[in-house]
Amino acid sequence: MAELVYRPVVGAALTLFKALDLKIDTQGSEHIPRAGGAVLVSNHISYLDFIFTGLAALPQKRLVRFMAKDSVFRHKVSGPLMRGMKHIPVDRSQGEHAYQHALESLRAGEIVGVFPEATISQSFTLKGFKTGAARLAQEAGVPLIPMALWGTQRLWTKGQPRNFKRSHIPVTIRVGEPLDAPSDQYAGAITRRLRERVQELLEAAQRAYPVRSKDASDTWWIPAHLGGTAPTPEQVKAAEK
Repeated sequence: MAELVYRPVVGAALTLFKALDLKIDTQGSEHIPRAGGAVLVSNHISYLDFIFTGLAALPQKRLVRFMAKDSVFRHKVSGPLMRGMKHIPVDRSQGEHAYQHALESLRAGEIVGVFPEATISQSFTLKGFKTGAARLAQEAGVPLIPMALWGTQRLWTKGQPRNFKRSHIPVTIRVGEPLDAPSDQYAGAITRRLRERVQELLEAAQRAYPVRSKDASDTWWIPAHLGGTAPTPEQVKAAEK
């Protein structure tokens, strides 16, 4: 089936990233299957993560169908694009419909992108993972592909202004080996292994990141446990009460 919307959008994103002179470092794309279904699972630190997660699949000539909150589909600009790219709307009050939609896509040989933390992590550390990705992989009989992003929070994240200046921001992407999701195992146990894999990839991406903060005013994007001034997970939770 022709991709009349998805491929032009990808082209526009690549043109924008070139104009911004982003330094994108991707490793592990070969772990994404060239054919057949898979659940691509990433951490979530930016509003742009779905774009960079999708870029990781391009070397394998794959397009990713993302599960995203339904409000994005109702927006007058993003809505037609999201529908045209065949992404999957998630109404949290009727999650079963989105689950079935994703399951059908996987069984049809598509790659479905999932952010199992559900929302952006303002501490830039991994939050708890929901079990939906594991259950989808189990039921569809497809692998889980773990990956991690780092640096995307410097472009546009929750509580911070967008930075679309030509500021040469590096973005590091790491994709890991597939993780099986046997149907006879508990989804919670698979989810714990999946989170451990994503954590390992996140730490690898952080180690490989080519820049550090310029000064004390440029530490907001670095987690507290790495010496930055991003809020701790506990502080984020307290602020949400």
